[in-house]
Amino acid sequence: MDEEFLSPDQAEEIVGKYLEHEGDISSTQEILDSGVIPRLKGYVVRPGKVSDSIFGGKGSFKNKSGERIEFENPQLLARDGAPLRIMVRTDRISTHDINRGSIPFKDQILALNHNYMRKMVAPFIGTSQLEVPGLADNSVVIAAEDLKQLGFEMVLRDFMAKSSTSTSLFQHYMKGERVFCGHKLPEGLIPNGSLPYIMDTPSTKSEEHDESLAPEEMFKRGICTLEQYSMIKEGALKAFSEVSWFLGDKGIIIADTKTEHGINKYGKIVSQDELFTMDSSRFWLREDYNQQMQLLNEGKITELNPKSYSKEFARGFSEGEKGYTSEQRAAIAVRYIEGIQNLLGMRFAPNMEPRDGRVISGLQKIVEEVIAV
Repeated sequence: MDEEFLSPDQAEEIVGKYLEHEGDISSTQEILDSGVIPRLKGYVVRPGKVSDSIFGGKGSFKNKSGERIEFENPQLLARDGAPLRIMVRTDRISTHDINRGSIPFKDQILALNHNYMRKMVAPFIGTSQLEVPGLADNSVVIAAEDLKQLGFEMVLRDFMAKSSTSTSLFQHYMKGERVFCGHKLPEGLIPNGSLPYIMDTPSTKSEEHDESLAPEEMFKRGICTLEQYSMIKEGALKAFSEVSWFLGDKGIIIADTKTEHGINKYGKIVSQDELFTMDSSRFWLREDYNQQMQLLNEGKITELNPKSYSKEFARGFSEGEKGYTSEQRAAIAVRYIEGIQNLLGMRFAPNMEPRDGRVISGLQKIVEEVIAV
């Protein structure tokens, strides 16, 4: 199947062409303010790391200066009366909580990644996303029900992945802690080594400071109920198993992932936002992992650093608070292309239209097909 993939040289070529004609990119807010989509003019966009959101009612966010912005949008409903949330996937990339710039095709690649996995795991964890006629799987604009969000992420871990994130199991373990989110951890775990079993390690969602908690502590704080958590955990473990089996045939390990959930208009808990993507999960090349494990056991290397098809690889380009250079952006884009081809087992076919045009056409399609008149 590899011969069907874009080669690294071919990937570099299309990335180079994209950068040559990139031009200025408008923010989602600038597109709405321009009036090119009359139905959405006047709405305030809630910016996010992965996706910008457009929805009715009250909302807030912190701007680049750290100032809290409060807003209230007009009502936004789907034709069936459900509250609607439009999400525009960005091509931005951040590491260490610093925006490093935009990556060519990242928005399309993560859209493809998410939609493929969403269809695979929806039987186990549901979905808030709506099918919109005429929108391709690589469309960077999606429509979803605006859920009543549950204030935590379900984080599942099959390996103790190295991480600089304060909420990670790795950081706690290296500090000598042997209980994490209610799980007793054995001695002798190694960085990037496997865990005794897949562990559910939920993390709160906050703009200030995320926190990994035992489920019992979340019940005490009223973040969710035991019944809600049990339903999410059961479905998430089934979804993780399904994706693990699917990727196993492609020689890829899924080390961990995180999913978000909310309650829809029928009172049912369903997933929201991105699912099993290279930005929300760690994927490793199994052959490389096994080779390194053998070398580790033989004492020829001191730690495991498997080849990754996750955003984690981009951290190596990060330097202080600097953004990425054009050369770094191109190298990261090629790695994302390699990753999506190996994850899904198909050749990447990019949409070369400038980003503004892709966003505008996606928004217009949602206005025509989904939004109540």
